[in-house]
Amino acid sequence: MSRTTDGTRDRERTRSAVIEAAERLLGERGTRVSVAEIAADAGVSKSGLLHHFPSKDELLLAVAEHGLEAFKDEVMRHVDLAENRAGKVLRAYVRTLCGGSERAMAVFSPTAMWTGLTAVPGVEPVIAADATYWRETFARDGLPEDRSLVVRHAAEGLAAATSMQPYLDDRELAVARTALLALAEPTD
Repeated sequence: MSRTTDGTRDRERTRSAVIEAAERLLGERGTRVSVAEIAADAGVSKSGLLHHFPSKDELLLAVAEHGLEAFKDEVMRHVDLAENRAGKVLRAYVRTLCGGSERAMAVFSPTAMWTGLTAVPGVEPVIAADATYWRETFARDGLPEDRSLVVRHAAEGLAAATSMQPYLDDRELAVARTALLALAEPTD
């Protein structure tokens, strides 16, 4: 990437590096990780990090926003446009959560960084907006609400269970994934 005259690409690259480092370290250590540790991992100075994110809370809010948006993008990449029938997004959700997605594991793992992020000022409305997005998306997806809710939350539970070996092995995950995909098909 070349630098633009206003430094936009360098700013974007630095911001991305900081967010990625923060996600990684939050996943390893939780919210106890310091801004200095995040800056060092991202390869920027602490003052450089604070230039982009004036406080740790602002950085954590950006991490939450980025993580939720990246998860949405990943689910949408799993949508099979050839599936011209109801449940297309729900099946993509199942494929994402039950297909070994690292992003999904990061979001739904019981030890996920999200546990600590929920206490950060400003994160609650971001999470509420994300929940609204998924409710509206699944409502438009064309399957009955009861089936959609059961399949969706079962997939989330399976994603969480994968981090709790030996309770769910790869074979069992594949069996459950197949069953959920079948439940995410229209019946009429």
